[in-house]
Amino acid sequence: MSLDGFIAGPDQSVKNPLGVGGENLHEWVLPLRAWRAAHNLEGGEVNESNTIIEEQNANIGATIMGRHMFGGHPGPWDSNNPWKGWWKNNPPFHHPVFVVTHHEREALEMEGGTTFHFVTDGIEPALEQARRAAKGKDVALAGGARIAQQYLAAGHVDQMDLHMVPILLGRGERLFSDVGDNMHGMQLVRTVPMRDVIHLRFGRQK
Repeated sequence: MSLDGFIAGPDQSVKNPLGVGGENLHEWVLPLRAWRAAHNLEGGEVNESNTIIEEQNANIGATIMGRHMFGGHPGPWDSNNPWKGWWKNNPPFHHPVFVVTHHEREALEMEGGTTFHFVTDGIEPALEQARRAAKGKDVALAGGARIAQQYLAAGHVDQMDLHMVPILLGRGERLFSDVGDNMHGMQLVRTVPMRDVIHLRFGRQK
């Protein structure tokens, strides 16, 4: 997230999914060994940021995301040229992923253990399905902003890791719009400052 609260820049599109300047939010993670390994790439840097990403991904059994993060043109799916996500044939999840969408679609099985399931009846059924699929492990909420806002507003987020990048985008998509009072139970439990990013962890007060 940028210092002024945006997780994507303005003018997002299929050709530029992160919007103008949005790619700059991710420059810190791209060289890390943990990120490269998840994307089937060798090598990479090992530092405190890498350790945090390894820890963040260690116990995930399922992921939830919105249609916007999965991508493709808005509206019904194109049956002649079905969108398979931004990640080509071997996505970096390697577990079941539940995509919340208004448009029905058969499950999409990819290489490496990732299967995308498309849930059309809202965030609660998606969470229930993800919990069953995770089999006792954590359920990750990948984004984008709109689906994150819905789960935050419903009080379903127990832990939140923010990676604050020292840039200003000025416009774009904010993470914390319309989440109501459900952020009041979240407390800062860890701060790890790096040169190009500050890692913040918030936990929900029991």
